[in-house]
This record gives sequence, C-alpha cells and structure tokens, in this order.
Amino acid sequence: MSDKIVIIPTYNERENIEKIIQAVMDLPVEFDLLIVDDSSPDGTADIVKNLQANKFQRRLFIEERKGKLGLGTAYIHGFHWAIDRKYEYIFEMDADFSHNPLDLIKLYEACRDGADMAIGSRYVKGVNVVNWPMGRVIMSFYASKYVQTITGMNIKDTTAGFIGYHRRVLETIDLDNIKFKGYAFQIEMKFTAWKHGFKIVEVPIIFTDRSEGTSKMSKGIFKEAVIGVIQIKLKSFFKKYQKTA
Repeated sequence: MSDKIVIIPTYNERENIEKIIQAVMDLPVEFDLLIVDDSSPDGTADIVKNLQANKFQRRLFIEERKGKLGLGTAYIHGFHWAIDRKYEYIFEMDADFSHNPLDLIKLYEACRDGADMAIGSRYVKGVNVVNWPMGRVIMSFYASKYVQTITGMNIKDTTAGFIGYHRRVLETIDLDNIKFKGYAFQIEMKFTAWKHGFKIVEVPIIFTDRSEGTSKMSKGIFKEAVIGVIQIKLKSFFKKYQKTA
C-alpha cells in the first residue's frame, strides 16, 4: 500500500475510465487509486471492478454510491475513506484527462517538500488551457479573479479541481460542514484551508479539455459558484478557525 492516493469521482465515464486508471498505475511514482462512482448507468463501475479483480487488486479501489449525489459529496466520501486508511497524501483529479496524470508527481513533490495544499493551477503562469473556446477561458479566468476579490485569497486558480492535500489539512477541516456540491466546493475547500493558515502552493499545469465523454458543467453549477462565494465569505465572519501557522 502506498502512502499516496488519488480520488477520482465518476459519472458516465466509460470512454475514459480504463485509460485514466492505466495512466495513473503506469506513473513512475506509486499512487493508489480510489474511484467514487455515483451509479453510472453506462457501466463505468463494472469496468473498474473488472480491472480491480484482474489487474490492480492491491492498488485500485471503488466506492459505489446510490444515485448522482454531486462532485463535492463524492470527494468528501473519498476523503473520509482515505483518512480512515491513514494515507499521508491525498489527491483529487478528473477522469477525463483534462488533468494530466503526470502532473500528480509535481503535486506530490510540492506536498512532500512542505506544502499543505498543492493546486494544479491553470493561471499561475499566464493562461494554460487547451481546447476551450475563448469565451469559456475568459469566463473561467475572471471567475477566479472574482473569487480572489470577494475572499481575499491570493490564489490565481481558485476553481481548480486538481489538488493535492497533506492528510492534516483534511483532518483539520470539518468535512461534513462543507456546504457546496458543485464547483463552489473547490472554492470552499481552498478558502477553508487558507483560513486555517495552511501553506498553499500553486503548481503550474496545462489544462486540456476532455476529448471523450460529456462535460458535467451546467448553468446551475456556475450559478452556485457565483452566489456561493459570497455565502462562504459571509459565513466565515461567524466561524472560528484553528490556526496552524
């Protein structure tokens, strides 16, 4: 068993799941892998269980949940699972290759070398996004600027979903009190870690939009993020944070 685990939530990722699992397993640094599947009707979980039984018994795990419960709750489920099994370094990434598995090594090295949270950042060195229409690039970039302005965080890519955590961060945050389920979840996790005083490092990556499968982005998810930032900030005025630094 490794001291590092990658958590990948899935819903209808049949086209990508075997390839992303193989890519993580082939890395020169060993990571275990947990798939959190929300009852994908396309058989994603069956592919994972077949690989688990026949190829990666020691390093591949799956948790199946009843119904489509949301990105944030999938990660919370995975975080609890990983903490219970004493993993030291816990990573989150997408199944669709928008996050390059090779960059897991850079996130791990940042955590190993002292970061409490390492963010795979699209915007820390310019704008590094491939295959997105210009309108979406602009919207994403200025969404992060909006979050920075409201929250006060000095983080360039506040909505990033490619992150490495040292276990102590997830043990300190009250995970069951994290409110949001969509992209606002990513903002809330960063903001909470920042308020606790954890050391946050942005690691430059190139983000490539999915070439297979269907995006899970929706207007509702975007709206949650816009309104959620204000709610997160307001809630922080009435909450005490355990300072770690």
